[in-house]
Amino acid sequence: MSSNVKHIILVMSGKGGVGKSTVSTQLALGLVAKGYRCGILDVDLCGPSVPFLLKLENQEVHQCEAGWVPVYTDESKSLGVLSIGFLTKSRNDSVVWRGPKKTAFIKQLLSDVFWEDVDYLIIDTPPGTSDEHITVMENIKEAPCDGAILVTTPQQIALDDVRKELSFCRKTGIPILGIIENMSGYVCPNCSECTNLFSSNGGKSLAEHFQVPFLGTVPIDPRVSSETSKYVGLTNPESPMAISFNSIVDRVINPN
Repeated sequence: MSSNVKHIILVMSGKGGVGKSTVSTQLALGLVAKGYRCGILDVDLCGPSVPFLLKLENQEVHQCEAGWVPVYTDESKSLGVLSIGFLTKSRNDSVVWRGPKKTAFIKQLLSDVFWEDVDYLIIDTPPGTSDEHITVMENIKEAPCDGAILVTTPQQIALDDVRKELSFCRKTGIPILGIIENMSGYVCPNCSECTNLFSSNGGKSLAEHFQVPFLGTVPIDPRVSSETSKYVGLTNPESPMAISFNSIVDRVINPN
């Protein structure tokens, strides 16, 4: 891992489809809005969503003497992204690799990317606790890893899977920065009232049970969900989603 990276944050989930990549991108965009330089390393090899969310599809990865050069969202180079999604011909192409090839590629992502003075590197991991997670953990032992943010949704099945992720983090020595309950309610686009679609406060109860920080709830808001390439705190600052992400970003910057 490059010595130019000051902080590393893993974004993890025990279950797919909980909005982990959305949390990763909004967290990075929020940090950029606060004046920090960020990178997103998308190691979800079978489901790379970050290029799509940031509207960076069809961009090409180039190389320099120091390694791969991230794809930047604009000329300021405040946010760089590296994903296998840049190396496939189409978003519909599947990555059919056995474990050893996945492991080798992730090692390359962690060692051969030239990050230019990055304050925060967000590593968007795949669901579960498999080869990819072990490889990431083994290769950032000497790096400045702050810890992991765990993403769940209110349903019991998602909460059960996050328990496994908590167990994985504790077994491997990864500090837990906190839990985010995503898709926690639906914001009406007409009256702005937030209604629970599923249960509520499951993430908070889980955090209290395991004595880890609860970073907050993020509702579904159809008014802002289409603007994934921009920080919701800038595009819709008064929305419940923006208020939640502003609070989460502040807690990441000042964890104590």
